[in-house]
Amino acid sequence: MLLGFGIFLLVAGVAAFAIDRRAAHFFYDRVNRVWQKRIHRTTDWAKGGHWLTITLVSLAGVWLTRTFWGPSTPGSAVETVALAFLASLAVGSAILHTLKILLGRRRPRDELELGFYGFSPFAFLFERDSFPSGHALTIFCVAVVACGVWPVLSPLWIAIAIYLSMTRALLHAHFVSDVLIGAGIGIIVTREIIAAYFPTLMQGWF
Repeated sequence: MLLGFGIFLLVAGVAAFAIDRRAAHFFYDRVNRVWQKRIHRTTDWAKGGHWLTITLVSLAGVWLTRTFWGPSTPGSAVETVALAFLASLAVGSAILHTLKILLGRRRPRDELELGFYGFSPFAFLFERDSFPSGHALTIFCVAVVACGVWPVLSPLWIAIAIYLSMTRALLHAHFVSDVLIGAGIGIIVTREIIAAYFPTLMQGWF
């Protein structure tokens, strides 16, 4: 199911190129400053740096505990989750940043404020980094790992990931296609990493 969902998001992301500019203007015209402030309070929950810090602190805690008190089942479980996320984020980020650098897409703000839109393929312009969304990739890596840990709450994790991903389009940081394709990459990469290297997190419906 997750693999199919990830592929669906990739296909939907490609299709969304046709409506990206209209969607950006739609959000710009209808999301007022009050709602922008509210959305800003949550959007960075999907930021990679935050989750990376939490993960590294967790791993350090596990290793320190193991050093002084020996191995434990909870510690091993935390280590597995942390390593699954790190591996997924590393592989997903490598794919994502390669696409960003190679395709060089302008941000929606360039379209909305300056009237500039488009890609600059193989120009290697690091400031043109809209496609795909790193926030969307990160939070779907988190969501898939969370589904492996607490599968009964899977609808909640996916719903949170969808909301946080879409905040990037609502705040004009990314086009809809950036978000969909970033999310799709996150889902597929994390699902495959778990299937290959972390079978204890693998659920039958993945």
